[in-house]
Amino acid sequence: MDIQFTRHRRLRSSANLRAMLRETHLRAEDFIYPLFVVEGENQKNEVPSMPGVYHFSLDLLNDEVREVQSLGIKSIILFGVPEAHQKDECGTQAFHDHGIVQRATRQVKEAFPELLVVADTCLCEYTDHGHCGIVENGEIVNDSSLELLARTAVSQAKAGADIIAPSNMMDGFVAAIRKGLDEAGYSHIPIMSYAVKYASAFYGPFRDAAQSTPQFGDRKTYQMDPANREEALREAHSDVEEGADFLIVKPALSYLDIIRDVKNNFSLPIVAYNVSGEYSMVKAAAQNGWIDEKATVMEMLTGMKRAGADIIITYFAKDVARWLKEAE
Repeated sequence: MDIQFTRHRRLRSSANLRAMLRETHLRAEDFIYPLFVVEGENQKNEVPSMPGVYHFSLDLLNDEVREVQSLGIKSIILFGVPEAHQKDECGTQAFHDHGIVQRATRQVKEAFPELLVVADTCLCEYTDHGHCGIVENGEIVNDSSLELLARTAVSQAKAGADIIAPSNMMDGFVAAIRKGLDEAGYSHIPIMSYAVKYASAFYGPFRDAAQSTPQFGDRKTYQMDPANREEALREAHSDVEEGADFLIVKPALSYLDIIRDVKNNFSLPIVAYNVSGEYSMVKAAAQNGWIDEKATVMEMLTGMKRAGADIIITYFAKDVARWLKEAE
């Protein structure tokens, strides 16, 4: 053949050559592993809609954290699940010094001082109505909620949390929390803001795990419309101006374009939240033999890194850390 063309396949001809030229890499230290802590004793109960994800009581929590750390994962994010009778209209257990997340944080930091503990800062798990703010006359009230969110953040920092991660999507939440932390003497504690959080259908299994399904209405008046792209940049810009140190995009898989937009426009570390629905879909398909779980998960998470994520919050963290060790 007397034709000219470029031979791209030369650089794909062997596994070692492909590895040498790989542009995007996953590492165990890229991951934050979510953990759900509950009241009681001897509780390790699998979340029905999330195979391999469990509720842990405090007496069993350290064993799980020890395994996480042994895999090279450097950070966890704690979600608290109080008992039903502990919930009230303003989510008191969220900011109580002896709340479940505060106790778990103190315990983990005492046993594993080098592990980074991220505290999810929201009210929805702790309110009897399941919303992320105060409700008055059927409306989620913004400004009254900010004070309680700031109190929650301060109580979590006091308990030893290394990073505060507010997920409520109230206007001004980063500014209120930053002010609260600074005035309480925690100016050194960073805020990992859920800056771009969509009102997504992919949260269903999490609400099962966190027992935080709204008792009325939905969260569309404070979480973002999935159809909107430019709004994400406005939300992220506000959080940067208010003092955020990290920017989370949630969910991840259907919002890779948003991750790239946020990465291109802001110099802060970008966090992708690989959410519960994304996890459960893969687990269900793998259990049915429809997909190769390992290959699918590695491709998904690599796509999130390639899109611009510096960090990934994922329920797959332990699985991927094991696979990476096996590949060494």
